[in-house]
Amino acid sequence: MPPKSPRSIDPRFAQPGHPPATIDEFEGVRFLHLGTSWVQGAMRLSKPDAIELEYVQMMMMWALFQAAPRHIVQLGLGSAALTKFCYQRFPEARVTAVELNPNVIAICRALFGLPEDDARLAVREMNALDFVLDKANHGTVDVLQVDLYDEEARGPVLDTPEFYQACHDCLKEGGVMTTNVFGEFSNYDRNLLAMEAVFDAVVWLPEVHDANIVVLAFKNAPELDFSVLYERAAEIKRRLNLPAKNWVNGLKEWMRDHQG
Repeated sequence: MPPKSPRSIDPRFAQPGHPPATIDEFEGVRFLHLGTSWVQGAMRLSKPDAIELEYVQMMMMWALFQAAPRHIVQLGLGSAALTKFCYQRFPEARVTAVELNPNVIAICRALFGLPEDDARLAVREMNALDFVLDKANHGTVDVLQVDLYDEEARGPVLDTPEFYQACHDCLKEGGVMTTNVFGEFSNYDRNLLAMEAVFDAVVWLPEVHDANIVVLAFKNAPELDFSVLYERAAEIKRRLNLPAKNWVNGLKEWMRDHQG
């Protein structure tokens, strides 16, 4: 939750037919809202290219399993933290972001440092369901990051078995999806069951302080060798400055809790 109410609405980020994109700032952090108090993303002004929110950092857990992705797709732009980070830190990858609300795209370009499209970056104004159902996108994605919330943030906008099947279909062999599950309690089981019905393996980390649960879904179940994962975590910390050891600890805890 933000510390204070969003600022007045800027007409540049209030195209009709979509929730307006608004901001507030507190203790050096700029927060994105969709005209309500719910936080949709954040950026520390002194570190605009870092990932500020803990759960958004956790969305990068796929890096434990995909060291050199060629195509990274983000469904739901938020404050563009993941899109920017992947674009900058994985220079060999194409990065595609899919966002339905043009106000979000406009405010990210104006106030959150989102670069303009180029040969590697494509920000597409469209419905995420249409993107994943498009057969042209099937089998083309190494990493899929899903964070789809409306202005009320009661739960993921898309959470049906049809949606998760289409996400699965977009992944290449060995592909990984990370998704954020947040909102009313019933959302957790519904989303996890829908993913487990489609993906070869589904694991999740203990919720962080803001009640977000980040889920890893694998097109093909990996071998979880924790000695190898801790080595990869150290490399991620060195190269990306992300707390990957905590993610491995969380996966180990999940395995312990779900044995048998």
